[in-house]
Amino acid sequence: MHGDEACAEGAIAAGCRFFAGYPITPSTEIAERFAQRMPELGGVFIQMEDELASIAAVLGASAAGARAMTATSGPGLSLMLENLGLGVMLELPCVIVDIQRGAPSTGLPTMVGQADVMQARWGSHGNYSIIAYAPWSPQEAFDLTVLCFNMADRFRTPVVLLGDEVIGHMMERVVIPPAEQLPRWERKRPTTPPPTAGPYRAFEPDPDDLVPPLPHAGEGYRVHFTGLTHDERGYPDMSGEAHHVLVTRLNEKIDRHVEEITRLEDYGLEDARIVVVSFGCTARSARRAVREARARGIPVGLLRLVSLWPFPEAVLRELAQRVDTFIVAEMNLGQVRLEVERCSGRPAVGVHHAGGEMIHPEQILQAILRSAGR
Repeated sequence: MHGDEACAEGAIAAGCRFFAGYPITPSTEIAERFAQRMPELGGVFIQMEDELASIAAVLGASAAGARAMTATSGPGLSLMLENLGLGVMLELPCVIVDIQRGAPSTGLPTMVGQADVMQARWGSHGNYSIIAYAPWSPQEAFDLTVLCFNMADRFRTPVVLLGDEVIGHMMERVVIPPAEQLPRWERKRPTTPPPTAGPYRAFEPDPDDLVPPLPHAGEGYRVHFTGLTHDERGYPDMSGEAHHVLVTRLNEKIDRHVEEITRLEDYGLEDARIVVVSFGCTARSARRAVREARARGIPVGLLRLVSLWPFPEAVLRELAQRVDTFIVAEMNLGQVRLEVERCSGRPAVGVHHAGGEMIHPEQILQAILRSAGR
């Protein structure tokens, strides 16, 4: 099936029963699949009037207890970012799928891009941490969508799936395992009944992982949701101290668990003196280039970033102690390359293209050969 269809089926397999979205190329097939499948499953599909309304509806559905999702592309993600910040502040788990295309602005609606990396990380204002995964196949579009829902519920936060047009529209074999074989991480829920007087402390964190249990609207708990800085009851607290405590916790509940969140794949790193870093569809070209270079006797390996955020800083720092050169292949003008340089403390070789067409393996191979002095 197509990667977009696999993404929708992954969400359904993960228990998603609410989808709100607005059609936008190249993610529209996700909405189309949900429109067909939700009535079959007793779920809810809503085509909203725009992307702002879509993410707002998703947050509301999540607050009421649903596993909820929306899907879009770069221009739509731009419109969703204000409410992405709201979701972070309200600690409402949900999944936002961004199938990237050529950008900025309307750009290349039907052609591929990978330039939303920093938008996904920093697009909303303020200090917050985000979780984002990048599939490189339709199978992984399925698998990582399941993971996105589990991570969203595990950490009470929005999670982004950063796909791209090539993977979204590529057709490959997808294996959908039986439901009982899929991992399912439930939300942390209150263990005490609603208090008879006063509000429930819906934002009181668990000291073990800093994630508060989540009561659902309509269960009898008196819960107050606000985008304002709030105390553990959810009521506004306009003090600088309260703001620092809240925002620090929102970041630490992600940053403290980087190893649990991070997903990487490596090829040939054991003896590598040159490391190619890539993600999404570009990593497919990078793998081909690395194989051809190794066939020529060049000690080169591939580090594929399955998770883009949090960025695997510790892994890059460890690699920097034993390799000579990093090459970063990405379909933008160097967004991940700058992160690799920051973590490794040295310049990296960039193989970049602004978007619209895939980077050919030969371009990456030539960068490897130059780095090896060939």
